[in-house]
Amino acid sequence: MKLLRYGPVGQEKPGILDQEGNIRDLSAHVKDINGIALDDAILNKLRDIDPKSLPLVEGSPRIGACVGNIGKFICIGLNYADHAAESNLPIPKEPIIFSKFTSAVVGPNDNVKIPRDSKKTDWEVELGIIIGKGGTYISKEDALSHVAGYAVINDVSEREYQIERGGTWDKGKGCDTFGPIGPWLVTRDEVPDAQNLHMWLEVDGHRYQNGNTKTMIFDVPTIVSYLSNFMSLQPGDVIATGTPPGVGMGVKPEPVYLRAGQTIRLGIEGLGEQQQTTINA
Repeated sequence: MKLLRYGPVGQEKPGILDQEGNIRDLSAHVKDINGIALDDAILNKLRDIDPKSLPLVEGSPRIGACVGNIGKFICIGLNYADHAAESNLPIPKEPIIFSKFTSAVVGPNDNVKIPRDSKKTDWEVELGIIIGKGGTYISKEDALSHVAGYAVINDVSEREYQIERGGTWDKGKGCDTFGPIGPWLVTRDEVPDAQNLHMWLEVDGHRYQNGNTKTMIFDVPTIVSYLSNFMSLQPGDVIATGTPPGVGMGVKPEPVYLRAGQTIRLGIEGLGEQQQTTINA
């Protein structure tokens, strides 16, 4: 299933994508696409519904983040060997963990705000994991049973804030609009191999990132299991799993960063596409 949330900011309704790519309203069955709705039992009930029996959503409504009421937005840094190389950093021996503030979350096609006085706002296409079943000390063998599904994430990052202003990554990662998620949550049954998905990102039509999740250093089961040793994972938590090479910071001979008035397009095989316009905060 491809689950989504549509409507004005703060008033999003739950929806499902039918076989023809139309949005169908799920409001009669779940209040929202959030932690409560991501339990396997509820997802199985939704799976039994014929989407064509649901009300058709007319027009082209705004698409919100595909998960509502996110509790934790956890990120893994330097999780692609070639991205670590372009960043001139060693391959991590354990996953590097940081967080994005949930106030950074926006819809997949909402504007991205360049922070005031920003000099180095960058892009990162990432595979997002959506937790469906909570737990602690989860084994790698059982990890995928805790995953409700996957989504596209743009881990927008301000590199000066992240690296040069005290070394606190969260500062450069959690600015408002720095967390577009969606367009939809694709349930794990429709993603048989999350470690072989093509992913890409373009700015103003120029393709900067062209990668595949098979080059991740730490795979999805490893990440879920590892994180659960340090915190309880809860339904609706979102995990961004790192980015392949091609970020603006790594462009040679000179880095390239975002400015207002640009268009970012990105996508992951089977998970949909995003498109954002950059504006000044």
